Amino acid sequence: MVVGNARFRGGVHPPERKEATSGLAVTRVPVPSRLVIPMSQHLGAPCAPVVAVGDHVRRGQLLGDVSAMVSAPVHASVSGTVSAIGPVLTTGGTRVAAVTIQPDEEQDLEAYVAVVVEGDDRDRVRAAGIVGMGGATFPSVVKLTPPKDLAIETVLLNGCECEPYLTCDERLMVESPERVVAGAQHIRDIVGAKRVVIAVEANKPAAVEALKAHTQEGVEIEVLPTRYPQGAEKQLIYAILGKEVPHGALPAATGALVHNVATAAAIADALEHGKPLMERIVTVTGAVARPGNYRVLIGTLVSDLIEFAGGLVGDVERVIAGGPMTGQALASLDVPVTKGTSGIVALAKGVAARAIDGDQPCIRCGRCPEACPMGLEPYILATYSGKRMWDAAAERNVIDCIECGVCSYVCPTKRPLLQLIRLGKSAAMSKGVK
Repeated sequence: MVVGNARFRGGVHPPERKEATSGLAVTRVPVPSRLVIPMSQHLGAPCAPVVAVGDHVRRGQLLGDVSAMVSAPVHASVSGTVSAIGPVLTTGGTRVAAVTIQPDEEQDLEAYVAVVVEGDDRDRVRAAGIVGMGGATFPSVVKLTPPKDLAIETVLLNGCECEPYLTCDERLMVESPERVVAGAQHIRDIVGAKRVVIAVEANKPAAVEALKAHTQEGVEIEVLPTRYPQGAEKQLIYAILGKEVPHGALPAATGALVHNVATAAAIADALEHGKPLMERIVTVTGAVARPGNYRVLIGTLVSDLIEFAGGLVGDVERVIAGGPMTGQALASLDVPVTKGTSGIVALAKGVAARAIDGDQPCIRCGRCPEACPMGLEPYILATYSGKRMWDAAAERNVIDCIECGVCSYVCPTKRPLLQLIRLGKSAAMSKGVK
């Protein structure tokens, strides 16, 4: 196993800040006094509740579903009584329908209602509510069903976890490597691929060794240099295969299919044990009393999770869901953990760089195009987006932005480049630009 020589263009190496939690084993968070389970925890169509207030539900029971292909059903993470159904605030700042459950006093978190469905493995993955757990939350069944004219030759598992602070995937690979490898093999068999590669950054030697000890025939471990955003889908494909995803094309056009290691483990649980996606590992770190990696029931409020981690300490300026590069600053701590919540990072005052008040002019330093891993010109895209020149932004390929946040990170005047580009990208997508 040799550190891969392939590179992607651009990128940065911010301070990793993983030392507080990378060596800490996963700890289960107790069942909270209530769980708020959103009906939209995925890209695509939201689910509609299939339960009513007053219903008693069992752990693993279906709570919400929809017939749309691009969607994923939602399940109860505990046994209890439905106490409310209505809109709630999410970590992304939007309001979506949610089912609130008052848990039973007695809980057996090893028991659940297993998913039973007629059909193939794709159907079982969908029925279990599996989505991309690296943060993108794209329904896994859609990725497992590429266009018939695109043959998948290589399955890539993303174990890079290149975001600063986060170590949830690292601990999964260290503590449950057999589930990761099993999931990779299931994905390979579903799509008919010949090769499986699990990619891990070089700063996770314990994860590499754990995977190596459980690697089976046909599964490779590739150690990559530590660089952000190494784990981004297009960058990972280039780093491993040396192939670029064509503009406007699916990653599958390169013959590769990328899944997060946690997604793979969840797929193994679903196919081998009928287990729906009801919990996940979340890194809680930064300005908290007990940083750690916690196994958290979906629907647990961030406020309850932080309380279990000993509470906030010092002068906290902001709390982020996800990592500091791509995560969302929370407007409230009374929002639920969802399938895509990889971390809760509390940043003390002075740690988080604040944008300068007012719209700062670009000084044409050239740092953002040099660092952009997609070869874009973020300063131009941000200018067009800020002036609502949507067509001009689309002509400059704003749709190709992977929203990694590198441009904002390197900007010396702290312009809100990523936020502006997101506006332009959203406008382009609403116009049907591909």
